[in-house]
Amino acid sequence: MKSKLSILSLAIALPTCLFAQDSLQVMNNTQYPNTFSSGSADVQPFTNSSKRFNDWSISFGAGVPLMQSADLVSIKTSKGSGKDLFGYSAYVSVDKAITHAFGLKLQYDRGETRQGYFNTKDAAPANAAANMQYGARTQYDAISILGDINFSNLLRRVDNKSPFRWALHGYAGIGTLAYRAYLKDETGQRMTKEVKPFKFGSLFGQAGAGLKYKISNRLDLEGRVMYVVTTDDTFDGGGNQYSAINRKNNKSSDNFINTTLGLTVNLGKHESHLMWHDPLQEAYYKINVLESKITDLVVCKNGDADNDGVCDDWDRQLDTPAGARVDGSGVALDVDLDGVIDLYDKCVTVPGSVENNGCPDQTQGQGAVAETETKLEGIEFDLNSDRILPSNTPILNNAVSYINSSDGSYTVVGATDTRGTEAYNQRLSEKRANNVKNYLIQNGVQSGKLDAQGNGKKDLKYPECDPASKCPEWKNRANRRVYFKAK
Repeated sequence: MKSKLSILSLAIALPTCLFAQDSLQVMNNTQYPNTFSSGSADVQPFTNSSKRFNDWSISFGAGVPLMQSADLVSIKTSKGSGKDLFGYSAYVSVDKAITHAFGLKLQYDRGETRQGYFNTKDAAPANAAANMQYGARTQYDAISILGDINFSNLLRRVDNKSPFRWALHGYAGIGTLAYRAYLKDETGQRMTKEVKPFKFGSLFGQAGAGLKYKISNRLDLEGRVMYVVTTDDTFDGGGNQYSAINRKNNKSSDNFINTTLGLTVNLGKHESHLMWHDPLQEAYYKINVLESKITDLVVCKNGDADNDGVCDDWDRQLDTPAGARVDGSGVALDVDLDGVIDLYDKCVTVPGSVENNGCPDQTQGQGAVAETETKLEGIEFDLNSDRILPSNTPILNNAVSYINSSDGSYTVVGATDTRGTEAYNQRLSEKRANNVKNYLIQNGVQSGKLDAQGNGKKDLKYPECDPASKCPEWKNRANRRVYFKAK
């Protein structure tokens, strides 16, 4: 019942939130005409530079091919003497993820199958019936295009918010197969068939499944089983279709099973790969934010006299001025704690006097201002991004005005959340700090007043968010920030 009410609430609230968001964007564009707009403050065009995941990788591995349905087989399946024969195989591929559940592979295979027992209940040909000494090997090279379906992402439940390290993949594709087949009998070893690549008779197909384990963001381990359809009755080395070997069983096929163990190396500058990316995680975050806003729309039993969103039963300040931002207890915010609430404070981040509307008196001098100004919070970034969001421009424009009116100099400090390696986050924090510094300089701040510094993931606003999985997304987002420190 609770889930149904939640869905109904979302359906009612979404149009209202979208209208309010568009109205806010109109106001932003009016005040800041250079601000990017695409109809919504949270929408940006999807380009290669704005994506937050990698989609290229290289895979390689090795294994054992077994022929069990041909006239000559690898592992003994009928009575007779001799040893089981095992060949070898190897593959390398270049992989491209199209979506989180589908990709393509350009793969090269090379190997050798070894076989030597007849796949028939009848006796061997007369010249071999005494000792079953027939043996064969086939050296092959193959190039194929494979489709890759990530069943774990495709079938993942929408309410499953947990991270995962295992994934089941399915593969299927076609290509060209070149091989040389050799037969060894009482007369010695001779080549029975050779097929060149990219010829009509070299077409083949393969399909199978693989189980991947995520070792790290860069490296995956995979066990794979593929069934290779050679489309050729001479692949096993038995010779042409009229040879003594191939006439023993008309129902056999020269297909083989290839079992391999390999690694996948994910390429790119981002933290995660698209095949491990869950696109619903961002939706979960936005839904949680929306649900929290809906929860705030509670009907107060005893009313809300000052209309500040806090019911009178819990409101510690029942006469909050209209338009003032309040904390959870209904008290008007005073960020710099100078006794002037933010609604009336003309210097919100700098302590000042009540007589001067919250700004420092001129007699205090700019040096005092520099001493009291320690940092300016609120400039946040998307995950794995150093792009300045349109919602940050009002804060940055206020920073331009304040720094220009001050004689002090400032350090622009960048920080990240705890996802990713320390080296990656250090580079990202430096990019964020430099982007903000360049924005301020482009909008009129003297370059000599600013320098930039990246603190990586060591400068957390919420230290308890290490690792990031311990915190809700809004706290991790607050850790991805840039702030100002007076020097």
